[in-house]
Amino acid sequence: EQIDPTRPYRCFVPGLPAGQDYIDIFVYDGPISGDMGFSDILQSSQSFADRIGQAIRGDREEAQLISVATDGETFGHHRDGAERALAYALQHEFIDRGWQVISYARYLSLFPPTWELELKPVTAWSCAHGVERWQSDCGCGGGGEWHQQWRAPLRQALDWLRDELIEIYEVTGEELFKDPWAARDAYIDVICDRTPLTIEQFLTKHQHHELTQIERTDALSLLEMQRHAMLMYTSCGWFFEEISRPEGTQILRYAARAIELAEEVCGESLEDDFMAKLALAPSNISHFKDGAGVYQAQVQPARISIQQVVAHYAMSSLFHTYHREQRLYCHTLVHQDYQKQTMGPLTLALGQVKVVSEITQTQASYAFAVCHFGGQEFLCGIRPFKNRLAYNRAKETVLRTFAQGIMVQTIAAIQTQFGEHTFNLQQLFGEERQHIMQLLSQNTLHQLHQLYTQIYRENYGVLMAFHRENMEVPRELQVAAEITLSHRTIDVLRRLEQDLSDIDENIVAISTGYLGELEGIAIEANHLHCHLTLPTAAPLLEGLILQSLRQLLRIETDIPTSDCALAVNPIAIQGIQRLITLGVNLGLDLNLERSQEVYYHYIQHCPSISSLGQALGIAE
Repeated sequence: EQIDPTRPYRCFVPGLPAGQDYIDIFVYDGPISGDMGFSDILQSSQSFADRIGQAIRGDREEAQLISVATDGETFGHHRDGAERALAYALQHEFIDRGWQVISYARYLSLFPPTWELELKPVTAWSCAHGVERWQSDCGCGGGGEWHQQWRAPLRQALDWLRDELIEIYEVTGEELFKDPWAARDAYIDVICDRTPLTIEQFLTKHQHHELTQIERTDALSLLEMQRHAMLMYTSCGWFFEEISRPEGTQILRYAARAIELAEEVCGESLEDDFMAKLALAPSNISHFKDGAGVYQAQVQPARISIQQVVAHYAMSSLFHTYHREQRLYCHTLVHQDYQKQTMGPLTLALGQVKVVSEITQTQASYAFAVCHFGGQEFLCGIRPFKNRLAYNRAKETVLRTFAQGIMVQTIAAIQTQFGEHTFNLQQLFGEERQHIMQLLSQNTLHQLHQLYTQIYRENYGVLMAFHRENMEVPRELQVAAEITLSHRTIDVLRRLEQDLSDIDENIVAISTGYLGELEGIAIEANHLHCHLTLPTAAPLLEGLILQSLRQLLRIETDIPTSDCALAVNPIAIQGIQRLITLGVNLGLDLNLERSQEVYYHYIQHCPSISSLGQALGIAE
């Protein structure tokens, strides 16, 4: 029997004190919620309201509450424009129909539950078999010939790991905390605010005794271990059809971090036994074979060691000037020594840093020697030294060898003196690795652009002749033209952006000269049938159009005010129209929604901007 979702219910919980023995429950309308995610009712606020109106029962006089629930990414991500339909419905459509948008708390204060409800145990919204989707091959989430026989072994492996971690936590934690589990529950305060003050207050409240620095690190590591032990049960890890999907891989990474922290605290490695249990979870992909294969291929390589953090710092220091105390993700690095030398194409840096984890307060000191041999060839050696004298000797040895300018000997010296752990560019964190690769390619790209520009200029007449005769242009010449004109366009846009860095400047006035140059490039490109590659042009022009419109209206926000300008400069309007036309002529797919919204808000207050409507794509 279907439950009526238009009223609240009270659910009593046995065993609790009177007055605290219940929760009030609202039931969402499943069919409407499903239509929001999988039909077209969010195409407009009217169709959305029409669908909700179908849930209103005409045979009841008392108040009715319509509750819907769907994924947040439905609005604007899965369904473009759905967020606007929702906003307009909440602000206008529902109100115009005499409906009140109300919070659950307010509704309960006006209409307390008069019906009682009992929760059916072991049920889930996304599984027709109770909660089997998270522990067995029930068929939910499957597709084609793929099975989910990996689900049960995965849960069993994690349950085993959880129990092992509990024992470690309780045995070690009782020596550090007054109440280990109370500390675990209160650790959320630290997770939400990892400032030194919060950590200090937390430890002061929960520590068994005055903790030493090593004990503080162990205490925080144990709590992080428990946090990851909870994270590894994130439900989406079982939700889909394959263990090697990103969701399954991620929960295994949480498990790996918990294992790593457990070993750091108590010296006991649980990884081999855990992988043996994962081997019982068959993958649908032969490359992985089973959960252990997924763990080896996608989890173990993703680990970040403290030595890798230092290597990242060392290699990045060749391209950045770091502060003496530098925050790098969740670590703080304090450099105690640093020296950089260049000889021809070779660059060498040596240094010593202290690394502190902001999460566990783990501290370590490492020395490094990193050499860039040109291109993408790097060698970085990382090792600790017992004292400063030993470090200085190793440093001087590498510097003397480097001064000889012989690459092979420099490599040997780094490996001998600093080679306990060696790294190359591939060990850098993803974003920084890509940034450095872009820096390294700039010189090559600049030379190529010069070459293409020369080819284009020397053969411009030939290109025009081919087009006049309606002959197919040789691909080599066409590519040279497209790359040259694309590069020129980006160069002009960059100069324009730089000149407009001061938001108070008159955008249209400054843009005029650049617009003429860009319009000339667009005409040239159209004559030669060039398809320009301009990845950064559209966002820049969109921003210029929006800023110009705001400047035209002399406004600070997109919301109209009573002192809005009633008359605007026609030259400024023409400038905005030119920007929009330029985008069209450059073949850009401009997203003018923000500018359209400003226009829509202000058109009644400032009718003199009506001539912009057509350019912005707004019908009369």
